[in-house]
Amino acid sequence: MKILAAHDGSACGKWAMEWLGRLPLTSPSDITVLHVVDVASVRAPFVVQPVVVGNERFIREEIDRLERRAHKTVAEAKQSLAAMKLKGKVLKERGAIGKTILEKAPKRDGMIVLGNRGLSALDRFMLGSVSMQVSLHAPCPVLIVKEPPRSIKKILFATDGSKASGKALQFLTTHMRAHILKGRHGKSPIEVVAVHAMPLPNRSELKESGSRLVQGSAKKLIESGYGVVEVVGFGKPADTILKIAAKTKPDLVVTGAKGLGAIARFFLGSVSYQLAQHTTCSVLIVR
Repeated sequence: MKILAAHDGSACGKWAMEWLGRLPLTSPSDITVLHVVDVASVRAPFVVQPVVVGNERFIREEIDRLERRAHKTVAEAKQSLAAMKLKGKVLKERGAIGKTILEKAPKRDGMIVLGNRGLSALDRFMLGSVSMQVSLHAPCPVLIVKEPPRSIKKILFATDGSKASGKALQFLTTHMRAHILKGRHGKSPIEVVAVHAMPLPNRSELKESGSRLVQGSAKKLIESGYGVVEVVGFGKPADTILKIAAKTKPDLVVTGAKGLGAIARFFLGSVSYQLAQHTTCSVLIVR
């Protein structure tokens, strides 16, 4: 699998790097670590005052600062790969951060790993964070890292029977190991909480339908070696899944991308978008 790890020098960027060594992937990865220097963002505040004397000096100082940070980040990324005994390359590029990550993203059999920037709700509404921009437009699965790396012992898998959640299920059964290693020879199955949330009243016939959907996913997960807990909830899907996540405390949430158009996302928001915003643990969005 080809993995593009975006590293901006922040704590979340470092966590994203460290997660590369903890992901229970079934095959070795071809890793590229990318650091982007966004020079245009430095000049933007001065666009409204282009003739003010002295601006260029401050801009140059800020660009120099970004370049020094880039040099440090690239060096740290190389050291981190070596420490985790992972093979890969480290690139430094100039450009808009989100756009550059998307341009470098693997088109097939790949994944993007990046840190959650933690912008406020107002910032996200006005500008959009890099993690949200990438998760909405990437051609491959995106792992949004929110916490320091840890062994993945429990996964919450959100399914709605759609093609997108089918791809998320396929990712779990094809690209990820279903167990964690214990000692030299022992292993223990990873627990998957398979959740289906129905935005309808809680009725027995509806619950039966939801249970059948979850059971179909659970069967494939069990066949792959996972331990599975089946959950059917009622209410707004994102809110319901978030409540279940708060109760079960997974190490990772896995969901399919809904693939709504830009206008629909703006007015309604997709379930995957809301999970990426509001979960406390890391989120893998598969498309």
